[in-house]
Amino acid sequence: MASTAMRFDGRVVLITGAGGGLGKQYALAFAERGASVVVNDLGGSSDGKGQSLLAADTVVNEIQAKGGKAVADYHSVEEGEKLVATAINAFGRIDIVVNNAGILRDRSFSRITDEDWDLINRVHLRGSFLVTRAAWPYMRKQKFGRIIMTSSAAGLYGNFGQSNYSAAKLGLLGLSNTLAIEGEKYNITSNTIAPLAGSRLTQTVMPPDLVENLKPEYVAPLVLYLCHESCSETSGIFEVGAGWISKLRWERTAGAILKDKNKTISVEDVRNNWEKICNFENSTRPTSLQDNIYFMMDLLQRTDCSDASVMMKEAESNPPQNGPDIELAKSYTSDPSVVTYDHSSVILYALAVGLSTKESDHLKFLFEGNEEFCALPTFCIIPAQKALFEFMTSRIPGLEIDIIKILHGEQYMEILQPIPTSGTLTSVGKVADVLDKGFGAVILINVETFNEKKEKVAFNQFSILLMGSGNFGGSRSSLHDKPVIKIPLREPDLSVEQTTTVDQAAMYRLCGDYNPLHIDPNFAAMAGYHQPILHGLCSLGFAVRHVMKSYTDNNPTLINSVKVRFSKPVLPGQTLKTDMWKGNEGIHFQCQVVETGKVCLTGGFVRLTASASPLLSSMTQQLTSKNPLSDQVFEHLALKMQGQLDVKEKINAVFLWNVTQNGEQVSQWTLDLTPEGEGIYPGEPNVKPAECILSMEDRDIIDMKNGKLNPERAFFSGQLKVTGNISLCKKLSNLFIDSARL
Repeated sequence: MASTAMRFDGRVVLITGAGGGLGKQYALAFAERGASVVVNDLGGSSDGKGQSLLAADTVVNEIQAKGGKAVADYHSVEEGEKLVATAINAFGRIDIVVNNAGILRDRSFSRITDEDWDLINRVHLRGSFLVTRAAWPYMRKQKFGRIIMTSSAAGLYGNFGQSNYSAAKLGLLGLSNTLAIEGEKYNITSNTIAPLAGSRLTQTVMPPDLVENLKPEYVAPLVLYLCHESCSETSGIFEVGAGWISKLRWERTAGAILKDKNKTISVEDVRNNWEKICNFENSTRPTSLQDNIYFMMDLLQRTDCSDASVMMKEAESNPPQNGPDIELAKSYTSDPSVVTYDHSSVILYALAVGLSTKESDHLKFLFEGNEEFCALPTFCIIPAQKALFEFMTSRIPGLEIDIIKILHGEQYMEILQPIPTSGTLTSVGKVADVLDKGFGAVILINVETFNEKKEKVAFNQFSILLMGSGNFGGSRSSLHDKPVIKIPLREPDLSVEQTTTVDQAAMYRLCGDYNPLHIDPNFAAMAGYHQPILHGLCSLGFAVRHVMKSYTDNNPTLINSVKVRFSKPVLPGQTLKTDMWKGNEGIHFQCQVVETGKVCLTGGFVRLTASASPLLSSMTQQLTSKNPLSDQVFEHLALKMQGQLDVKEKINAVFLWNVTQNGEQVSQWTLDLTPEGEGIYPGEPNVKPAECILSMEDRDIIDMKNGKLNPERAFFSGQLKVTGNISLCKKLSNLFIDSARL
């Protein structure tokens, strides 16, 4: 298929180590496509000794003979500013830097000298830093730049005799990744390549015939593509050689949680779980520091299995010697925070969380003249957040708070009566507790909001994580904490998708959250984000609206309370997908970013009011109205298992069985067959999560129970679907076979 040739007319390229090998091939290729090239080469030997003008001059002459534009530069990369000055003096700008220069000082680790180590790092890592730093201001000013760092397989995987070289080469990857983050707002990309090509360096570690077949010409096309103005790839790492190109990425196993209540982790625990720790079957792929922080926050919340009441008593009897004075902080109540507003504030909030006049049933939230004009229930967060900000920026006795280090971890809100569409609301904040999470402290701040009649209309609890303020000897949990509720272990009953606008954060901040993280690219970059992110409470507003529309016909008076955990950032313009499950008292939900598949809101639950109980009853009835015959099987098994401790000890696992009719789920049964477990009962697991989840048609369960259907045949034919630890299924076989037939 014909396509437009990729040109570099008007661009200026600086290539270090361009006197031969890969660097020379880059220089020739860029020049052939219209670029002006600075050919840098010190002209020394492969171990960094000597100097010569010949190498750079030869390449420049070859380019000029073909009608191209090029100048030579003979400086060491340790004189980075002089290299860039050559480009500016000759061509007036600098657009692309290819850090290619390198030397070798191979020694086994036992023989390596300080000079061997320092020289390699000075040329590869420090030299790339100095050249790129000199070019950086020009790239920022012109809002364009392309940077290439040259790593190697030795840097990625290690190689005997190259500890100095390997360390420097992997260091370049870290440098490149940070430049990609800091350069994004200036249209500066930075990528890393690990080329496999024949050169004066690789000839020392490869057979001659292999070097001959790994031509530099096979590497240059990737470098040119990554440097073209049409390519937006950044922070990538690519292996390339012999006509093959591959992108690499980090991968993390699901790992093993070794912590348990009232028990420290031992080396034996690590040994016994080593296979699970190293199993990549359910791996994830972190892409940023923020991903890692959110992951650790979620992990620590999920693994916090301590008994709250016991730990509170311990904390009261053994107050921490260092860190916050929790009791003093809890004694403090903020000054009243007053918000006076009219209908325009209510409408602005509704628009900011995604309501639109395109939907006729949205008008009652958007038009003050509508007969049913009302505020969204989540509007109660607006006066509460103002109070929170005033609270956090005041001097709270017993606490030292650095605003820069805080993250919003969880949110609970309770709507006690319909939120007025105009008037004055007064909010008062108080520290409910301070928890020690190790890597940070969690401050639970309760905010009560009152109307003009001094009636309480709403209650909010903010869980604020203060990074780097943990390990002060405090309690890890609290009875005051409003806990998240796990979502059901089944497919969602309903899902709703909605795309945010690129200006969603700009609109939401007008509701009162003016954190520059959500509007200023510079501030967002300082916080480690590629661009401003959406407010977590804005995403929450979207999700609660989806629940309200799907299950209450947009009736805000049926919403009693909401709890959620913030797990991942959302970028304005991305699509939110809210998954929902019917529960006994309300709706479970979680929200994910469609474009990335990452869950941004977890453990969500909307509790409905008592007046919504007929609605919930009808939901439950819909799920169980088909009277599956297999319920009798599980009821019989439940009776049979009473007192059978030896059987439980033998099985020692928790199962969840989803019963379907014509593909639609009609029943659920938990088989908690652990020694301390509750046995067999309808619904989802009450204590431990299921280790094995089985799904099967009602009639097939009956056939399997009566011996008409072999379990293994059912599995391989797809009649029995299993997720989780499949090997545990064998332990259930005898349970079914030994029980009496129906």
